[in-house]
Amino acid sequence: MASEARTTQITEKSTNDLFQRYDALSVDDKLALLYYIYEAMGGSITPAAPESADPELAEPLIEALFDLSEEEQLEAMRKVVRKDHSEISERYGGLSANNQLLVWYGWAKAMGNQIVGMPSDYQAEGPVNDILSAIKGLEFQSQISLLREAATQMGFSNVTAPPPLAETGTTDSL
Repeated sequence: MASEARTTQITEKSTNDLFQRYDALSVDDKLALLYYIYEAMGGSITPAAPESADPELAEPLIEALFDLSEEEQLEAMRKVVRKDHSEISERYGGLSANNQLLVWYGWAKAMGNQIVGMPSDYQAEGPVNDILSAIKGLEFQSQISLLREAATQMGFSNVTAPPPLAETGTTDSL
């Protein structure tokens, strides 16, 4: 069954197409790809918007995984990726995009130490390697746009966008 392409905030067609390929991955492959991205480019991702991220909001969520068993940590991250309703997924869903990026950076940085590492038997399939290679080839701003979109498409939130103008015929007033 083919999945529908998700609407994104990415304006560059090639970057949006790459995001759609990422979005079609399984939950575990998305987690692996995020880990590989942060492992390869983590040092350049975090300074992308230092004034826009608030470590005081992100760090408690990063550290929330530290007290869980490895199995619980993995399941908590899976729930965030799937947008399942859970305490951690809901806390994540309430953060700004830059804080969400900071959470993933913190989780990736702690993998193998305070957070479950990559399983030794995990083998990245062709699409994961292809997407990672394509992301590495993007301009820095396109990389950040793709990662920000991936981050914001995760986490549980019951906040919904207002109906579009075409549907209501009116705009929200200030």
